[in-house]
Formats: sequence, structure tokens, C-alpha cells
Amino acid sequence: MLKISNSVTLDESEIESSAIRAQGSGGQKVNKVSAAIHLRFDIAESSLPAYYKDRLLDLKDKRITKDGIIVIKSQQHRSQELNRDEAIERLVELIKSVTVVQKRRVATKPTKGSVKRRLQSKKMHSNKKKMRGKVDKE
Repeated sequence: MLKISNSVTLDESEIESSAIRAQGSGGQKVNKVSAAIHLRFDIAESSLPAYYKDRLLDLKDKRITKDGIIVIKSQQHRSQELNRDEAIERLVELIKSVTVVQKRRVATKPTKGSVKRRLQSKKMHSNKKKMRGKVDKE
């Protein structure tokens, strides 16, 4: 059982993982050992509450397919077990990120002092540019 929050847990049987060969250089071991992990998690078929499911499906994340399946590939480590643990950890973090609600930004007006300082600096910059112009001979 994976603990998502105090009230939400996830059964490990809902997570489907398969071993694949890792990409990239690494010599002979990469070519013969399947150390990377492909983790697949079906959001619709899971035991997550409806709130979690809806928020996950609304995410604009490249790891979530159109069918509502989360696909995570982990190939950071040399051992299959470490890659599986990392993939599961990333899945839990993705599910936890859905519960965080961002604070709404309250629009504020700039202070009179900041407006005055901004206009003063613009005027100084303008005068500096004017002084670089041609000089009259008169």
C-alpha cells in the first residue's frame, strides 16, 4: 500500500510495471540487462477518490495519455529495484501535486511613490539620450 495522504492510499496491484532495456551509452550491460522500468497507472480504473481522478485527468502533463493512463519511465539507476522505487515515488509525487491549490493573486495598484520614481527615471533616461544628439553651431 502506497500512502498518498492521511486518508488516501493506493494498492500496488493497481500499478503495472515492466522492465525494459535502458537507452544511451553504457557498454555491454545496457545491451543485455533490462534495468529500466516502464510504469503504467490507469487513472479511471484506480481506487483514487473522484476528486483526485478529475484533477489528474485535467492536468496538461506529457506523462498522461489521452486514455487517462500515466506512463512513467525510470532509467536513472543501474538496478531494476531502484528504478522501480524511483518510478513509484514520481507517481506518488504526481498524485500529491494535484491536491495543492495555488493561491489566487490579488491585483494591487502601484504606489504613488513607485509611479513617481519610474517617471523620474524615464525622464532622466530621455535627457541622457537628448544630450547625445547633434550640437547646433549657433
